[in-house]
Amino acid sequence: MPVRLIVNADDFGLTRGINRAVAELHAAGALTSATLMANGAAFDDSVSIARANPSLGVGCHIVLTDGEPVCPPESIPTLIGSDGRTFRPKLVKFLQALIAGRVRAEDIAREAAAQIEKLQRVGINITHLDTHKHTHLFPMVARPLLEVAERVGIRAVRNPFEPDWNRTLGHGGAPRRLAVRALTLLRPAFESIPQINSNAVRTTAGTVAISATGSLDADTLGELLHALPEAGDFELCCHPGYNDAELDRVATRLRAHRDVERETLMSAIPRLSAQPNAPALISYAELQTKR
Repeated sequence: MPVRLIVNADDFGLTRGINRAVAELHAAGALTSATLMANGAAFDDSVSIARANPSLGVGCHIVLTDGEPVCPPESIPTLIGSDGRTFRPKLVKFLQALIAGRVRAEDIAREAAAQIEKLQRVGINITHLDTHKHTHLFPMVARPLLEVAERVGIRAVRNPFEPDWNRTLGHGGAPRRLAVRALTLLRPAFESIPQINSNAVRTTAGTVAISATGSLDADTLGELLHALPEAGDFELCCHPGYNDAELDRVATRLRAHRDVERETLMSAIPRLSAQPNAPALISYAELQTKR
């Protein structure tokens, strides 16, 4: 069977401009999936868009760093920063605490379950899970997250690792490429987690363009799409949006480039679909069933 590609936008619900980009790209056949932030400032608007677009696969973008939790902070103390109210604002601080054993698995599970439940309460049929800033690269996050996924009936999760053929393209800055390559050492631990090993929770053969986050322009996307293998399931991770006044009020390193990604996807993905032997564009809902 031909290669299948999930085109997934992260940060759905962060701003209305990001939500608008998701809706426009999906309507144009350039986006199949998006992951919704339960604690996003534009959550209600994203839910309305999801309801109006039932063919859009909607996952839960689990947030454990940067922003406000869904749970009461006192119920998940090891996830909370020095202000006593919000998550640690920097990924490096979260990782330092995680590696030092100061983050409890039960706190991760409790907050993940609360974020999932918030989406389910408004009628979102969650197709899969992924994490803000790919924190489930680390087994200490992935294990409780996948236990929650299996318990609540979510049958797919992002593979947070780039496939080998993607990494050889050399996209992104050198520090990011080195970090992505080093973190690949964690892949065997991810694949050995019972829910992944048994296919109780399905995943892809890898996620494309993690290295290219912040530099996914037309040339880069063209190289990635040209290099896709002839078979296998992959996810293209992207961050389209509108760089507007609402985004200015949000802590994110991706600003002007959200416009670049939106325009790039709008041009490249429909053109790809029109080619002979094009990849089948799917969402994580299709991934949950056997070929």
